[in-house]
Amino acid sequence: MTTTPSDTTRTRRKILAVLAGGLVLGVGAAITLAAWNDSEFATGTFTAGSFNLQGSTTSATAGFSDHNVTKGDTAAALTFSAPFSNLTPGDVVYAPFWVRLDSATTSNATLVASTGTATGANAVNISYSVYSIAAGATCDATATTGTLVASGADLTTFTAGSSVALTKGATAGTAGTAAQLCFIATAKSSLTQGGVATGTWSFTATSN
Repeated sequence: MTTTPSDTTRTRRKILAVLAGGLVLGVGAAITLAAWNDSEFATGTFTAGSFNLQGSTTSATAGFSDHNVTKGDTAAALTFSAPFSNLTPGDVVYAPFWVRLDSATTSNATLVASTGTATGANAVNISYSVYSIAAGATCDATATTGTLVASGADLTTFTAGSSVALTKGATAGTAGTAAQLCFIATAKSSLTQGGVATGTWSFTATSN
């Protein structure tokens, strides 16, 4: 059979028409699929808690306030037992200090003694130690059965001891349970007559 030019042309047109139709269908399918999409969004809000340490030289339940000198407060003035103002070599005196987390605090904490410094002629002639004892215990010679928190061969030296656990208030708006620190100072045989010494200690509470 002899194929004429007109037959060849018609066949090519049919093939092109089929290919063209296929191309059109393919493009149409791609556009339809691309039109299906959707989005989701999420947001989160974060609020920080509150944290503040207070101290009292009065008792486990009263007299609490802030004594952070780096924030403009005044250091708490410890009241030592007699004869703190008339020391002689070998005398030992005691002073209680209570600490707690305030009513706005939302986290428990760990307390450590962080520094100890001193001034005055007798600063090198008085040794000291600080013990953690029960909140209602008496700060006296029996305090040495407690946990040693800090100590120094004299007021110019400082060695940190164990940490103290502090708990927040049991319910919102209530202060945490107080912990008592008992300061024990001992006049050394080298004590200078009439000399004065002032020791200053800092304690740092870190939220858990």
